[in-house]
Amino acid sequence: MAKSNYDYTIGIEEEYMIVDPETGELASAVEVLLEEGKDRLGNTLSTEMMQCQIEIGTRVCTSIQEVKEQLLHIRKEVSDLAHAKGLAIIAAGTHPFSKWDQQNITSRARYLGLEVENQILARQLIICGMHMHVGIEDKELRIDLMNQLRYFLPHLLALSTSSPMWEGIDTGLKSYRSVIFERFPRSGIPPALRSWNEYQEYLDIAIETKSMDEPTKIRWDIRLSPRYPTLEFRICDVCTRVEDAIAICGLKVALVHKLIKLRKNNMQWREYRKELIQENKWRAVRWGLGGKLVDFGKRKEIDAKKLIFELLTFVDDVLDDLGIREDVSHIHNILTEGTSADRQLQVFKETKSGKAVVDMLIKDTLKGIE
Repeated sequence: MAKSNYDYTIGIEEEYMIVDPETGELASAVEVLLEEGKDRLGNTLSTEMMQCQIEIGTRVCTSIQEVKEQLLHIRKEVSDLAHAKGLAIIAAGTHPFSKWDQQNITSRARYLGLEVENQILARQLIICGMHMHVGIEDKELRIDLMNQLRYFLPHLLALSTSSPMWEGIDTGLKSYRSVIFERFPRSGIPPALRSWNEYQEYLDIAIETKSMDEPTKIRWDIRLSPRYPTLEFRICDVCTRVEDAIAICGLKVALVHKLIKLRKNNMQWREYRKELIQENKWRAVRWGLGGKLVDFGKRKEIDAKKLIFELLTFVDDVLDDLGIREDVSHIHNILTEGTSADRQLQVFKETKSGKAVVDMLIKDTLKGIE
């Protein structure tokens, strides 16, 4: 992969839902959008599990600023494609009210195979996330960083929550997408790994025993990409607003950079048991920014917003080096104003209308774009 300004490359994938703006319902139109968009966006666009979803991917970028330019451009282009067909896109972890059993699976061998393998779990996979790849050539460094970064995953999820509703009801959770996805095998917080060889041994055993047929079926919240020499963050709901997405991606870059900086000085973030980190993930799923996370070093519950503020302090010394202080400072706005999940629930509380929530999502998905 190309060398970046940060000594590593960055790439973002986002998943959107296609909706009929008149009814707010999901629309099975991905093939139409792909056909219309191939000349304008090429392989930037791809299918997802359901025909009512579309996935976008930036090119390999060398800075957060380049990622931002890409996301702004791609969201506008996809929105224009949808609008030309009388449709719209929404960036949300779940749809507020459409029924999962009324959606069509995309007719591709991979997706049909997932349905055969996972049955109802696959058919309910109407969820959208944001994945971020950080290119790191050194395999052992990727393992080391993954082990340390696991601790911060619940904090990142709490900042990104955008899936509080399912089939017309308030689930009581801020990230119902996380619950749906974690039903799949080989998902959730990854185990700590001692080396690349240990990881490879796990892959070999799993494939030889037909537990899985290829490495992409490791679905951990942060994983070693099976296709590229990258570390892939997968914990986040897709962010409805681009500025939220960029801020969170900037924070991920800052975390990677800070941990590498510590490593060069023979220091590292303390590693915690998977079971403890999973407790914090549940808290992020349930309450988002409105609850408490556990500071395991102090063995105390602390307001999630306070812990995230402390996280910003932790990475503060690398923000200027990376040129991302302004982007990451938007995290303060998220802490003050809430996430997409908070806004969706407020609209639903005021209107009792799932359609009103979709209307808000359509508008927020293009906020700052047009």
